[in-house]
Amino acid sequence: MHRHFVLLLHYFFVIIPFCRANPAADSVALQRLHATVNQLQTSSFVRNGTVALSVRRVRDGATLLDYNAQLSLPSASTLKLVTTATALAVLGDNYTFRTVLEHDGTIKDSVLNGNLYLRGSGDPSLGSNRFAEFADAPTLLRTWTEIVKSAGIKHIRGSVIGDATAIQSLPVPDTWVWGDMGNYYGAGASGLNFNENLYRAVFKPAKTVGIPAVLLRTEPAAPFLKLQNNVKTGPVGSGDEVIIYNAPFTPLVFLEGTVPAGVAEFGVKGSLPDPAYYTAFALQEQLTKTGVVITNQPLAIGPGRVLEPTGSSTPAIVPEAKRTQLHLHTSVPLAELARLTNHQSINLYAESMLIVTGNALAKAPVTTEKAVQQLTRFWQSKGIDLSGFRPKDGSGLSTVGALTAANLTGILSAMTKEKSFLPFYDSIPVVGESGTVKNLARGTSAVGNIRAKSGTIEGVRAYAGYATSADGELMSFTILVNKYQPGSLKGVMGLLEQIMAQLTTLTINE
Repeated sequence: MHRHFVLLLHYFFVIIPFCRANPAADSVALQRLHATVNQLQTSSFVRNGTVALSVRRVRDGATLLDYNAQLSLPSASTLKLVTTATALAVLGDNYTFRTVLEHDGTIKDSVLNGNLYLRGSGDPSLGSNRFAEFADAPTLLRTWTEIVKSAGIKHIRGSVIGDATAIQSLPVPDTWVWGDMGNYYGAGASGLNFNENLYRAVFKPAKTVGIPAVLLRTEPAAPFLKLQNNVKTGPVGSGDEVIIYNAPFTPLVFLEGTVPAGVAEFGVKGSLPDPAYYTAFALQEQLTKTGVVITNQPLAIGPGRVLEPTGSSTPAIVPEAKRTQLHLHTSVPLAELARLTNHQSINLYAESMLIVTGNALAKAPVTTEKAVQQLTRFWQSKGIDLSGFRPKDGSGLSTVGALTAANLTGILSAMTKEKSFLPFYDSIPVVGESGTVKNLARGTSAVGNIRAKSGTIEGVRAYAGYATSADGELMSFTILVNKYQPGSLKGVMGLLEQIMAQLTTLTINE
C-alpha cells in the first residue's frame, strides 16, 4: 500500500504538474477520478481547450483534487452561485424587495395636482407569472389602478413616472454582446423591473421556406418600439431561430433569423430597452382605459435616458416634493428568488441581486463593476484566495468574465459557515431530479447525491455545487470545460457525467 501511494503521488505531482491531490482521501477513487478528468482533457473533444476541476472537503476546506484549478476560465452560469450566495449572506434569506405606488402634490376635487410614481427597489420578480401566490403583470396593473381610483383620483394633472433610481448602474454590463441584449435572456436590470422586462414578438410564418414572416404584434403592446422585421420563414419544426438586436434606452429593434413554417403564429421573446418607462406606460394605459384622465405622457427617472412614446429622449423634470404612499408591494423572500435563479438560470435575477447586494455592502449606489469589487472583497474577508477571479457581471453571460475552479470551490466551502447556507444549499438543483440538471447523469450514483448549477455559453460547459461522498462527507466541486470542439458536446457530457458519479464514490474521512 505504501508503494502504491508513492507511485500515485509521483503521478499526481510530477507527471501532471497542474494537478494536486489530498493523500488523506481514498487513493484508488481519486486516481480513477483524476484519470477520467485527464481523459477528457486529452480527448479529441477538448484537444484545443481546457478542463479544470477543483474538489474540496467543506468541513475544513481541505483540497481533495485540483486539476488546472488555478487557471482563469469562463464560468458561464455557475457564477450565479457566487451571486446568490453573496446576496443571501449579506441581505439574509428573508430579505424582500419593495415596490411603492405613491404620489406627490395634493388631491383636490378628484384631481391629483402632481405626479403618480411607481418606485422600485430592483425587484426582478415584479409582475412575473412564476409565483402563483403573487400578482402577475395584468393583476398588478389592475390592483394599482383600483387603488388610484379608491384614493379619489380621476384626473392626474402631471405624469405617471417609473422611478428606477434605486439602481444607479446602467442596466447592461458593458461586456455583454449586442447579439444577447435584445433577447429575453439578455434583459438588463433596472431599479424598476416589470414582467421580467420581456415582451413577445408574434409572427405569421409564410407557407414557403425563405419567404418573409409577417410581424403581427407585440405582447404586451409596445408602440414606442420601432421594429425592423427581417425575419423569414424556416423549415417546419426548425423552432426559434430569431435574434433580436437592441440596446438599452434605444427604441430601434432589429429582428433577424427565421421562424418555422407549419404554424399559424409563432412568438419569440425579447427584452424591453427601458423597463421603468414601460411600467409607467402600461400603468397609464390601464388608468386611461378606466376613465382616469392624465395630462402628460408617461416618464421614467433613473440612470440612462428617458424614452418617450415617439422614441425621443428627454430628461424627466420631477419637482422635489414629499410623496404619499398609496400601496406597497412586497416580493417573495430572497431565498425563493435565489432558488428560482439557480433552478431556472435567470440572468435578470442574478444581475439585480448583484447590484442590490453591492449597494448594501458599499452603503451607496454602485455600478456593476463596483458591485463585483464589493463581492470580491466580501469573500476575501472570509479568507478565500481569489487570485484569478475576474467576473464581469452577476450571471455569467459575459463572454470575457472568468474565474478559477479553486475560486468557486473556495467560496462554496466558505458559504457552508454562513447562517443562510441551508437556504442556499436548497436553492441549487439536484442532479437527475430538478432544474437545469434534471436529466443529467441519469442511472448513476450522482442522482440525488449532487446539487449542481450548470453553466453554458458558446464553447463552455460548466458545473459547480456540492457532492456527498461515499462516507457521507459534503464536498464542494467545480468543473469547467472551455473551448470544446464543435459537435462534440455528447462526448463531453458523457465524461462529465462519469466525473460526477465518481465524485460520489470518494471516501474522504481521515
